[in-house]
Amino acid sequence: MNKRSLLAGPYIVWIIGFTVLPLLMIIFYALGDGRGEMTMSNILAIFEPVHLKALLLALWLAILCTGICLVLAYPLALILRKLNIGKQGMMAIIVILPMWVNFILRIMAWQLLLSRNGLINGALGAIGLPGQDLANSSMAIVIGMVYDYLPFMILPVYNAVTDLKDDVIEAARDLGAPPKAVLTRIMIPLTKPGIISGITMVFVPSLTAFAIPDILGGGKVMLIGNIIEQEFSTSMNWHLGSGLSIALMIFVLISMIFTSNEEEGKERRAW
Repeated sequence: MNKRSLLAGPYIVWIIGFTVLPLLMIIFYALGDGRGEMTMSNILAIFEPVHLKALLLALWLAILCTGICLVLAYPLALILRKLNIGKQGMMAIIVILPMWVNFILRIMAWQLLLSRNGLINGALGAIGLPGQDLANSSMAIVIGMVYDYLPFMILPVYNAVTDLKDDVIEAARDLGAPPKAVLTRIMIPLTKPGIISGITMVFVPSLTAFAIPDILGGGKVMLIGNIIEQEFSTSMNWHLGSGLSIALMIFVLISMIFTSNEEEGKERRAW
């Protein structure tokens, strides 16, 4: 046994103890009915109307959150690249700094900001505009998810943008390419790996989120993550909760595989 195998030992133990075994336990509960018999009903319960509605709503909000994060992150990455702000370590500190505050505290702060008597409605009233019912709504959930997951989009996109060669961009401009063509046909294709990585890092936690919808949704907006959490903590139906978790995991994996295959197909067609 070489030294590399010995160094990999703690990592393998960690993966088995905190990833493989919990996953096997979830699969065990998902395929059981509590009476020692095997069943697929817990997994197929995802197609029940109440669960399917929550899944589709979670999917829509996750797509919306991911799109907003990408729209915000890409121009910011281009601006920071143009400003040439020091080393990437400084950029990481700037982006990660808000995340040093406790997650729950940050979301509860947004709950206060979005409330009927909160700062946002107070500012609207100060300039003569009517207040908005932002709290306990899907919009509040999207705002909270965008705020919390935006750094996970900025970092990979910024890393991809900083790897762009100035010579390539200048060559496109010298050949008469307008700014729109430089962006859509040069910069975005070359930074696609960072974009895909950011989309994955934002879409998956947005789809499976339950704490943000629970706090900012006020229990009025039920996503699939909230239903799974309630099955484990409130109803104590671990079999159904595990079945819904496995179904959601399969859905996420299919989405990621579909996205990966589509991108590979586009690259082959481009060649």
